[in-house]
Amino acid sequence: MNNKKTVQLCFQGRKPWYHADGSVSDPYMIGIAGGSASGKTSVAERVLKNLNVPWVVIVSMDSFYNILSPEDSKLAHQNRFDFDHPSAFDYDLLFETLIKLKEGKSVTVPIYNFSTHSREEKTTTVYGANVIIFEGIFALYDKRIRDMMDVRIFVDTDSDIQLARRLQRDIFHRGRDVNGILDQYARYVKPSFDNYVRPTMKFADVIIPRGLENAIAIDLMTKHIQSQLNESRINLRWGLLDTSVPEQLPETVNVLPPKNQVKGIHTILRDQKTTRDEFVFYADRLAVLLMESAVSCLPVEPLTVITPIGAEYQGLKFSQKICGVSILRAGGTMEAGLKRVFSDAVIGKLLIQTDPSTGDPELHYCKLPKDLGDYDIILMDAMVGTGAAALMAIRVLLDHEVPEERIIFVTFLAAQIGLTVITNAFPRVKIVTSMVDPNLNKEKLWIEPGIGNFGDRYFGTEEDEE
Repeated sequence: MNNKKTVQLCFQGRKPWYHADGSVSDPYMIGIAGGSASGKTSVAERVLKNLNVPWVVIVSMDSFYNILSPEDSKLAHQNRFDFDHPSAFDYDLLFETLIKLKEGKSVTVPIYNFSTHSREEKTTTVYGANVIIFEGIFALYDKRIRDMMDVRIFVDTDSDIQLARRLQRDIFHRGRDVNGILDQYARYVKPSFDNYVRPTMKFADVIIPRGLENAIAIDLMTKHIQSQLNESRINLRWGLLDTSVPEQLPETVNVLPPKNQVKGIHTILRDQKTTRDEFVFYADRLAVLLMESAVSCLPVEPLTVITPIGAEYQGLKFSQKICGVSILRAGGTMEAGLKRVFSDAVIGKLLIQTDPSTGDPELHYCKLPKDLGDYDIILMDAMVGTGAAALMAIRVLLDHEVPEERIIFVTFLAAQIGLTVITNAFPRVKIVTSMVDPNLNKEKLWIEPGIGNFGDRYFGTEEDEE
């Protein structure tokens, strides 16, 4: 059993910090090194708890042991393989993984099983983060990885304490016997620490004696990290958005012509007295109009067909298959409209909800076709306020190898600031909406004049007035 694998804390999914203009803030990376059983993981978890910021991941170097040859595997089962030597790790895979995380991309991290001394078939998917904590005995060994870090920490714990912890860990969690552990420690662990691990202490910005027991040092160091994060984190909370916006909408935004039909439907949808049945009927009608407009944004190619009278017709066909992706739950209200326009469209779903305490979007569920990169994507959400949920959804699609220019975001109603944020972050994503409202309530993040809570009104889940 592997009791120390890559752990993603907070919520599964991804949300790099965005500035109010849609630009991405680089993730902050913390490296924590130290001897085997020195308390690196415990220090990492204490740092994470003290930081109290959203979207933090801990990546353990233990996940990146090299795949053993049959001969080395046999030695490992005899406690005669040196797992504490620098050559035991796959630094190229580790470097590639951390680079992708720093770039805000999702990564697949291997899981190493210490009982069988092999990588498991299953892996852990980790998405981009605000803060990356990387811990391992050689966290500060490789210069390429070391140079990526914003702060470098070395946990310096007494060797007797490390040995005691190692005995407890390997006996209870890795199924090893005492004699084998002691022999391995004397033969490999202690010499490797003296020759390779301890020398990396010179690269550390902070040295923490006694590991987790030194709460004062950890707290002081955490405050320093927090101050650095605060300096680089400008207007990242959506509640602090500057609601000033350009007078002109970006060229990639397509708004339905303000004809009587569209204005009439909006009048019904915006009226608080509209019944649920009427609301659903006209929302479905508007969804069809939006999807028909989205057709003009899709790439096409020539196609010649033969008519029933035997004549040729020079027509067009869509270049790619079409996949609709709903941002649940309100985005699901547009699926019927999509199916009426594209009957063979497949449907994917993302569940993104806002943390009421921070205002930050969180990805809780993701179900998408495996070959998503082969589709043109119709991304659907009922309304766009700050643009935060749309930003996360688009980043997830990019993670799945969907080119930015092949995403069309469709929404019933948008606040102008939300459109500006999305187009600044993803200038090649096309947007189709039926109407744009000028204001966004800065405290409650309501679109004004708005429609209200679209999902509640459509699904009939509004709270009864007392």
